[in-house]
Amino acid sequence: MLKGIGVSDGIGIGRVMILAEQSLDYTPKEITDVDAELARYRDAVDKFCDNTVEQANAIRQSTGDKEAEILEGHIAIIRDPFMGGEIENLIKANQCAEAAVDQICKMFIDMFSATGDDLTMQRAADVRDIRDGILGILLGVQEVKISDAPAGTVLVVKELTPSMTAGIKKENIVGIIAETGSQTSHSAILARALEIPAALSVPNATTAISSQEIVIVDGFKGNVLVAPDPSKIEEFTAKRTAYLREKRELETLRGKVTADADGNEYELFCNIGTPKDATKAMDADGEGVGLFRTEFLFMDRNQLPTEDEQFEAYKQASLIMKGKPVIIRTLDIGGDKEIPYLGLAKEENPFMGFRAIRYCLKNRDMFKSQIKAILRASAFGDIRIMFPLITAVDELRAGKELVEEAKADLKASGIAFDENIQVGVMTETAASGVIADLLAKEADFFSIGTNDLTGYTMAADRGNSDVSYLYSPLQPSVLRMIKRIIECGRAEGISVGMCGEAAASPTMIPLLISFGLTEFSVSAPSVLKVRKNIAKWTKAEADAVAEKVMAMTSEAEIKAYLESIV
Repeated sequence: MLKGIGVSDGIGIGRVMILAEQSLDYTPKEITDVDAELARYRDAVDKFCDNTVEQANAIRQSTGDKEAEILEGHIAIIRDPFMGGEIENLIKANQCAEAAVDQICKMFIDMFSATGDDLTMQRAADVRDIRDGILGILLGVQEVKISDAPAGTVLVVKELTPSMTAGIKKENIVGIIAETGSQTSHSAILARALEIPAALSVPNATTAISSQEIVIVDGFKGNVLVAPDPSKIEEFTAKRTAYLREKRELETLRGKVTADADGNEYELFCNIGTPKDATKAMDADGEGVGLFRTEFLFMDRNQLPTEDEQFEAYKQASLIMKGKPVIIRTLDIGGDKEIPYLGLAKEENPFMGFRAIRYCLKNRDMFKSQIKAILRASAFGDIRIMFPLITAVDELRAGKELVEEAKADLKASGIAFDENIQVGVMTETAASGVIADLLAKEADFFSIGTNDLTGYTMAADRGNSDVSYLYSPLQPSVLRMIKRIIECGRAEGISVGMCGEAAASPTMIPLLISFGLTEFSVSAPSVLKVRKNIAKWTKAEADAVAEKVMAMTSEAEIKAYLESIV
């Protein structure tokens, strides 16, 4: 059995088609006709963009706008004046187009890969896809036709790129295996959108598996069974049938309130990154937006978005949500998330550095512009402001002062906004947990960001394989921190939500019910599952589970117990 990570639920059983990488080798050469080489490069870019538009349209038809935008983002990257200008400068210095594209793309790949941040590292994968596409055109390499794959195919690749997925026929591909990729990678996002079971980060998959072999892809656990015996095929066929039956049963929860077995109601929100994601939230039956990650509005461009551009984005999300709550997190950017035009200094320890609220409070004009845009949009729905990475009460006060300044400016201009807009804190550091009692006196709400809270509490980087065993929200220290934050919020009568991945975990749900969480914010595909899992528990049952768990001393013990009862 080969082990990877499961990124798209389901069981796939079929015959392997290995997608071999095409050779993009070339011999660098000095050119003499610069104008001709520039024209050759520009023609290749034009052809790449035309191909990408076709691919994006194909993805839009098969999955939707959000997934198509991943590919459309490739056009924005290669058309960026800085990247294109640097490539053309190398050609003007007598390098061939292939070498110029390769060198500049490698510079961006290395820069993005070095951050350690999932979102920024995904940009590296995008640039690799762009580089390979343009080199393929320059070298005349023919693309492999995934669309020719027969029914019952399990696709095995080194890296599943967005451009590859454009050729996938959902009815023919029953599973995907790749040697690279993470839960948050574009390959994972696209696999989930296509509803194809997928296992990523499977070491040496393209050499360990033979073409035409029968394999089973477990998209839940990330396991791959090669040449399974008939009993295994029977076992996993039954699991696949049960999973598909459960999916149908989940649909019966659509339109229902989110409540536990006692009838206590909870808010079940969605996390989004763009205004159009709000449509996904509505389609998934989300009851609001618990986290709007605004940094996406600042990326894939060469200058700051204007106040009007931000206003339109926030307004659009609010209108799509039709009056349901929309919590907008102010810019969470800094040393670990690269935006070239901001000119951020490189830091030795960016996760402990100049980022998020720290950066925004030192760049008041930019921050005030974002706050004014959010306030203006609040006239069109139930919008709330949330500050990230708060570690001191002074930071919350400084942010709230800027909100009051922005309100005064809008009043003076006669612009409408919600006078009583709520201002909350994303509690995602050990510091915010320790002073949660103080923050709760001055914040209108809390939202627990368990991803960073786990990392900061455990002093463990989830991307570092040597310490990843420590990175778990089920660590006793993390559970105590979560419990304290919720208790402090409730003591002051403010709502407490959770927008980290743990909010959707079946093992965490009884604990969160017992602790007193009032709002769960999850990915759109998780909404109905979370609603079902909340409905399983009475408060008394959840309290009994929490009492046992909080007496345990290790993550392994806690995990084993919780997995045995859910």
